[in-house]
Amino acid sequence: MQAWRVHDNGEPGEVMRLEETGPPTPGEGRILLKVRAANVNFPDALLCRGQYQVRPPLPFTPGVEICGETEDGRRVIANPELPYGGFAEWAVAAADAVLPAPDALDDAEAAALHIGYQTGWFGLHRRARLEAGETLLVHAAAGGVGSAAVQLGKAAGARVIGVAGGAAKAAVARELGCDVVIDRHTEDVVAVVKEATDGRGADVIYDPVGGTAYAQSAKAVAFEGRILVVGFAGGTVPSPALNHALVKNYSIVGLHWGLYNTRNPELVRHCHEQLTDLAARGAIKPLVSERVPLAGAAAAVQRVADGATTGRVAVLPALKDGAAA
Repeated sequence: MQAWRVHDNGEPGEVMRLEETGPPTPGEGRILLKVRAANVNFPDALLCRGQYQVRPPLPFTPGVEICGETEDGRRVIANPELPYGGFAEWAVAAADAVLPAPDALDDAEAAALHIGYQTGWFGLHRRARLEAGETLLVHAAAGGVGSAAVQLGKAAGARVIGVAGGAAKAAVARELGCDVVIDRHTEDVVAVVKEATDGRGADVIYDPVGGTAYAQSAKAVAFEGRILVVGFAGGTVPSPALNHALVKNYSIVGLHWGLYNTRNPELVRHCHEQLTDLAARGAIKPLVSERVPLAGAAAAVQRVADGATTGRVAVLPALKDGAAA
């Protein structure tokens, strides 16, 4: 089979190599999946760089989110177990962790439903307790994780303010349904949020960026608001001023969705049922901006690493060069 493999850590475009190798042999409790679509996530770039919290042995195949097909023909979504990731024709996953792919979504959309939407659902509903009528501020609203949060916020009845970088990404945020869109390149994020909320600020802030975005969040959060710390795609881990949280009565809430897979897998399945229902009703639909063949995976991961994409990029092993899906 063909598989992208990383032999040394570095930038994805430099260290990912497309190789011919034998299909993986699943161990006990694992199953072999034919990859129908693999979604590109920012952690794939961190894995290539050796900067992720999990460091698989070299060489490994990145690709942490797929829609695959079981040997008995079932269409499922899964998080492949490294070193046998999804940027290959075959991947390996835990048999008890695969989830049925929603009928309402095609392969690329189904692959994109897992990590980003589960993170959004757990973050907004379980950790931040978002309520209908509240104002939700989403950083990187046109990105893969942010676009999921925008859709889930709207589905929950929130008023959504989206922050995006540049006119093109701002346009995507509007198309996703944001009630207010802020171009952080040309506008003062805090000032616009205050103006849009009559000086109150946002009740819930969804931050997968960190760094400057977090600093803006602390200034733009409402009294008794919740800042949801999802990740640090901006490359800087902020150091919160806890005295500021004290005098303004807001909460700083952490979210590591992956922990629920081991601590409460039944809740993960419940979340998937909720997401499947929302997809069936058309309330959510993953924004897949690019569909590329397997040969384009390394370049796709590099584009995501560089922040040059909107929505999700899906790798389809069966897609031929130059074809459309």
